[in-house]
Amino acid sequence: MAASAAEITFSSAQRATILSHGPWPPRIVADPSNRVSGNGAAIALGKRLFSDPRLSSTGTVSCAGCHDEAKDFTDGRRLAHGLMPLARNTPTVWNVRFNRWFGWAGAVDTLWGASVRPILAADEMAATGAHAVALLLGDGELTNLFVSAFGRQPGATFSNETGGDDTLVAVGKALAAYQETLVTRRTPFDDFRDALARDSDNGDGAAMKRYPAAALRGLKIFVGQGRCSVCHLGPLFTNGEFDDAGISYFTGPGKVDKGRYGGIGLFRLSPFTRHGKYSDRPDDAMARLTQGVALRHRDWGAFRVPSLRNVALTGPYMHNGSLATLRDVVRHYSEIDVERLHTDGSAILRPLHLSPEEIDDLLAFLASLSDRTSR
Repeated sequence: MAASAAEITFSSAQRATILSHGPWPPRIVADPSNRVSGNGAAIALGKRLFSDPRLSSTGTVSCAGCHDEAKDFTDGRRLAHGLMPLARNTPTVWNVRFNRWFGWAGAVDTLWGASVRPILAADEMAATGAHAVALLLGDGELTNLFVSAFGRQPGATFSNETGGDDTLVAVGKALAAYQETLVTRRTPFDDFRDALARDSDNGDGAAMKRYPAAALRGLKIFVGQGRCSVCHLGPLFTNGEFDDAGISYFTGPGKVDKGRYGGIGLFRLSPFTRHGKYSDRPDDAMARLTQGVALRHRDWGAFRVPSLRNVALTGPYMHNGSLATLRDVVRHYSEIDVERLHTDGSAILRPLHLSPEEIDDLLAFLASLSDRTSR
């Protein structure tokens, strides 16, 4: 028989782990690499451009086409689709402002750089800086918003050498300013966590009573035998890094997705980084930190550890969308084949052999990480 809420207790270490998952929301800090971070005109411009298919070369693909607000800023597909089919699942952009690395492989360390990348990618939007200049100059409202945000006309720095890259970067920074506003609201877990922080009885009183018993049992697994908090830590429920989750990195016969290994290679070539020429603060401490990232063999086939906030609403799951439901994800980790994992990896994962009831409880906990306003 499943334990009631009153029968569930946590060790002092587990209680500390629970408390470390908050408070929410965290303190909002402007991005030093983006001078229009938090700028109202830039946010308005970015919001307009996010949903505007004219930003693509064909006028048919927009950012919102993959990051659909009605689907919690995903597309609900197994694999994304731009101008062509893509090899990875569309991640949500909820809470993306808090990331240190962006994309499944961390090919860039700025949100604005991550926004420029799909605009240029031949299989996504296939546009150019010159195309962005023409779009902005051809729409009076967009022109006015751009001037308000950046203090200059679109294309003012255009030359044959830059090809409008400065304006394209500005578009990326406006898109980033808008995406920075996409922060999830508080969840049932946050209410429980804050009540637990105020309790003096290790949570055995009022805090427990306001939280579903099944979610509480799932939380016990999450911070206990499951060791989920080792990777899914902090208020965002992620360490922001990359690991091998035992999911295939083959994308077709003879084709592989290198994951983080390939991402670091692309990062080293990208001009859209915190320490690059387009950054508004290339000497920032975070720029120095990401600039020194090392390429390791264990990065092959490793992918970003995603945040678990709103996770129940953003399937399919994993970098390749291969797990259709959250129940499939929990089962995958419950029965994971450790022989599939890197021998020089983190050695964190191990089969849990959860019972059907324990899986239900863990799913109840994960559902409690969804905010009350999401669809």
